[in-house]
Amino acid sequence: MNKIDELIAQYCPNGVEFKELGEIASINTGMQLNKTSMSEFGKFPVINGGISQSGYYNSFNTEANTITISQGGASAGYVNFMKTKFWAGAHCFVIKLTSEFISNKFVYYVLKNNQEKIMNAKLGAGIPGLNKKELTTFLIPIPPLPVQEEIVNILDKFTELEAELEAELEARRKQYEYYRNRLLSTTEVNGKWLMNGVEVEWKTLGEVGKICMCKRIMKHETKSDGDIPFYKIGTFGKEADAYISTELYNDYKRRFNFPKVGEVLISASGTIGRTVIYDGKPAYFQDSNIVWISNDESAVTNKFLFHYYKIVEWKTDGGTISRLYNDNLAKTKIPIPPLAEQERIVGILDKFDKLVNDISEGLPAEIEARRKQYEYYRGKLLNFKKVNE
Repeated sequence: MNKIDELIAQYCPNGVEFKELGEIASINTGMQLNKTSMSEFGKFPVINGGISQSGYYNSFNTEANTITISQGGASAGYVNFMKTKFWAGAHCFVIKLTSEFISNKFVYYVLKNNQEKIMNAKLGAGIPGLNKKELTTFLIPIPPLPVQEEIVNILDKFTELEAELEAELEARRKQYEYYRNRLLSTTEVNGKWLMNGVEVEWKTLGEVGKICMCKRIMKHETKSDGDIPFYKIGTFGKEADAYISTELYNDYKRRFNFPKVGEVLISASGTIGRTVIYDGKPAYFQDSNIVWISNDESAVTNKFLFHYYKIVEWKTDGGTISRLYNDNLAKTKIPIPPLAEQERIVGILDKFDKLVNDISEGLPAEIEARRKQYEYYRGKLLNFKKVNE
């Protein structure tokens, strides 16, 4: 029997009492703050209706260690615990406990465990919002304080571990960016351009290979579910929300341009220069918005291009553009070292890239595994039966 089981057997073997949140806490919204009053940096974060802070302000209206719940917008119902003093906006519910026999952090974990249920209670066809009444009547289990404190202790350790992994990931990302920029930088020495002491040849991407895109897919040819994922610029590198038939996919793949396995797809609108290496799985890509260079890998490898694309400044006429036209892409110059140096650089950067970006390996996978483990134990630990039930 673990410590939690022992405490439950000792203090509440027949179940626990449940109380409405409004019985044990005050629930109020903060005060409106105009955007012009906020700054990008400052002493106190401004918490409003979103998941992250709206900005910073030079004063605060709420003390540290307070539970907040977003009141309006797509993230209405999002539960947070503010460890620092902050300014609560008009679209932020502030939960302040009124009983000394209930742990503030315990109530936070109960609400966080039910976040999806709370978010599903939001109303409104336009901008959705969460009704205060829904929160007031939300039932909270109230085990004895020793049980609450032990649960908080366990769940705090999970969140601390996740925070440590997140910090480690951020440190590795910065390290990756440093080495990537250093390995791919060039210097001119006596009229020659060098990368890591090795001479490079500058070429335009138009000289490197042919700029290609898939055949245009018309809206009536797509559906919300189906056989082959169709990636538009908004879902590029994410989850597809449109599909095409297998017949159309096979026909267009046979008759028109289609990426080869390993070729690097580039976003040409929206966030310019996002990259995805085509893995060979059946998929189709939006014409003109997603393009690729069909190049000869005996001169420059796709993996080298993939890493170098991350530091390219896609410009035209001296300014950054919101759309990357084929002509601009073709005129973009890149340094090309010998194949042996390309492979050496790629070998180093691939290891970093896998460590910081791979969702099946590396730190992101470790963080996701710990998050699922935390959510599992949180659900188990907070699953109380009502007294006399």
